[in-house]
Amino acid sequence: MVSLWRTVRSIQRTGLKEWWRQMQYIGDAKSGRLVGTDQLGNRYYENYNGEEEVPGRHRWVDYAQHDYNGSQVPPGWHAWITHMRQLPPHEDPIVQKYTPAWQSPYVENLTGTRGAYRPYNTTKPKVYGWEPKTADRA
Repeated sequence: MVSLWRTVRSIQRTGLKEWWRQMQYIGDAKSGRLVGTDQLGNRYYENYNGEEEVPGRHRWVDYAQHDYNGSQVPPGWHAWITHMRQLPPHEDPIVQKYTPAWQSPYVENLTGTRGAYRPYNTTKPKVYGWEPKTADRA
């Protein structure tokens, strides 16, 4: 439950429009430091103010799309959000060193969408549907 004082501070920090958007999408009034963005347009925030946030919930993502899911977070940012990495991917020297230059851009999981992979079947069907044959009447 969000306290009244925390709500007022969040409105002052982020503005009424952003506060309303957060209440509609994540159901919580949060304000923090913008850490970075990814190639999909997601914004990542961090707030170390101990009195405002529940421990372990001081990092969060603001998704760019309205219809969002967890596969829209790239692996480097996922490691930062879940505290596997201390630094975000664009500041972490280990992630920068071991990320190959030839790596293709991250693509979210498209299962259930129009962009999902559908293989083309090249085998002959074993069962055929009935097709009526017409004979000429003499």
